[in-house]
Amino acid sequence: MRVADPRWHIRVRGLTKQFGDNLVLDHLDLDVERGKVNVIIGASGAGKSVLIKHFMCLLRPDRGSVWVDGTDVFALDSRALAQFRRKFGLVFQFAALFDSLTVEENCAFPLREHTDKSRAEIREIVRDRLAALGLDGTQAKYPGELSGGMRKRVGLARALVLEPEILMFDEPTTGLDPLATRNVDEMILSTVQRYNVTSVVISHDMASVFRIADRIAMLHQHKILTSGTPDQIRAHADPYLSGFVRASGVGAAGGAEEPR
Repeated sequence: MRVADPRWHIRVRGLTKQFGDNLVLDHLDLDVERGKVNVIIGASGAGKSVLIKHFMCLLRPDRGSVWVDGTDVFALDSRALAQFRRKFGLVFQFAALFDSLTVEENCAFPLREHTDKSRAEIREIVRDRLAALGLDGTQAKYPGELSGGMRKRVGLARALVLEPEILMFDEPTTGLDPLATRNVDEMILSTVQRYNVTSVVISHDMASVFRIADRIAMLHQHKILTSGTPDQIRAHADPYLSGFVRASGVGAAGGAEEPR
């Protein structure tokens, strides 16, 4: 295996993780394509969130390796690891905003914590990210004043202020109505194009997955069952995968949504 292959931003090999008697990941292999939307699907509790936490070394495996840009993340010392983690931006399932801070203060928080930029510089960066996501005029609002879709956008704006190379979305459409879901999908696609980032998305919303994904990986029984393009996933003969897609209301051979 060529660890530093430029096509793959993240390479996972033989990843095994167990919590007590609960085996979550078992010799799992996965490649994440650079500059693309990479979606990880699977049932609740399959280990999707556990998997992506290893990408940033938020968890350490029992066995196996994760390589990002050819770097073995588990070999980094604490100082190098802190710098390495700035490659990533996280967009949490429920935005994870501070309720007591305004939108501007929420987005400024990472810059104040991790950089020595002036207040004026921070304000300019925050306003640029908010404007890019259609959030002009929300700076003084509090999270409780925003819709679920707008809170997701604020969460993304906050993730973008440190100029990450890799964005990770944890169930970005959970709790949203169909219109808000489509808006979030469009936001993800436009962000990848505008900022030239690699995206890793955890989702079980297959209509959304087929709209946004360049590559899809199915996590099942502690391993990646299969991975490929949306068309390859739709055509895959595995009965579990086909059933998973059908159960979501999207036909495996066509369905309600067409891949982009």
